Amino acid sequence: MTLTHDRRSALFAAVPLFAGVAPEDMDRLAARTVEVEYPAGRVIVRQGEVGTGFFVIASGAAEVIRDGTHTASLAPGDFFGELSVLDGRPRTAQVVATEPTVCVALASWEFEAAVRDEPSVALAVLRGLAARLRDLTEGTHH
Repeated sequence: MTLTHDRRSALFAAVPLFAGVAPEDMDRLAARTVEVEYPAGRVIVRQGEVGTGFFVIASGAAEVIRDGTHTASLAPGDFFGELSVLDGRPRTAQVVATEPTVCVALASWEFEAAVRDEPSVALAVLRGLAARLRDLTEGTHH
């Protein structure tokens, strides 16, 4: 499968982490991505390893496994790998393709360059992470 630049841009534009990124910045972000194919059963990211990429599933499916336990199923449009790319710490879970899967990947150094070079990307990532943190903590302090 070969994804067009427009398809890569659309996949990343649909990621909540990039909500509010200007279309021209999204196009530049998509230009930094690569397409990666994984057969069923292949580990895409391994728990405990430092991450070198952020992924969006273009087609196929995967499962998230933390400490040997299935915690989530991923489908086209779902994303993973942002925490390790942002903080440089080991991955908190493993992601395994459950069927032939195509991902659009953004290497950690490209992610950092995009955040540094495109202010709307940096602001969107900050807002996206703040929203996720708020969702996790809301209700526990009220």
